Amino acid sequence: MKELVEIIAKSLVDEPDQVVVTETTDENTITIGLNVAADDMGKVIGKSGRIAKAIRTVVKAAASKGDKKVIVDIK
Repeated sequence: MKELVEIIAKSLVDEPDQVVVTETTDENTITIGLNVAADDMGKVIGKSGRIAKAIRTVVKAAASKGDKKVIVDIK
């Protein structure tokens, strides 16, 4: 999941070298943190949060076969 979010985020931003993706795992959840440059934050979130919602939907669909819930946290 971490690699998927990293690929999507790097394709959206102007400064792909500043994209940092972290992954933490609990018993039932996987939390993926996404940090980008301040100037690129709008490109990752999109108008009314549409791109952020699309990223979360793609990750949730990719994780649907597993038993854990996946949360994407854009910081």
